[in-house]
Amino acid sequence: MPRKEKAQGEAACSTPVCQQGEAAASCPVSRDRSGAVTVEIHAKPGSKRSGVTEVTSEVVCVSVAAPPTDGEANTELVRFLAEVLDLKKSRVSLDKGSRSRDKRIRLDSSLSPEEVLRRLREAATS
Repeated sequence: MPRKEKAQGEAACSTPVCQQGEAAASCPVSRDRSGAVTVEIHAKPGSKRSGVTEVTSEVVCVSVAAPPTDGEANTELVRFLAEVLDLKKSRVSLDKGSRSRDKRIRLDSSLSPEEVLRRLREAATS
């Protein structure tokens, strides 16, 4: 029997897209207390190829071309996001959710949350 959390995570990818200038609490990209940018991710492992499928007001949905075993999907997610955001892999880390589809990614870079959100939206449309 599937857990309730997963069903809610899937539904999160159908919420309206956040608008530029909205409060940070209603967008998936924000700045934490230490100054790093964090991104709320809903991962879909086992896809044919990695890609940003949707950017909503709560989460960024990402398909991951790796199975969810032995941390392979997490490694591929970090590699893919580093490529999309044009950052070194060492600047992208998994902050929360190593065993869940709902994850928080931490970016140690000078990118603003607005720029990160713009790049993710650009990747979702291509």
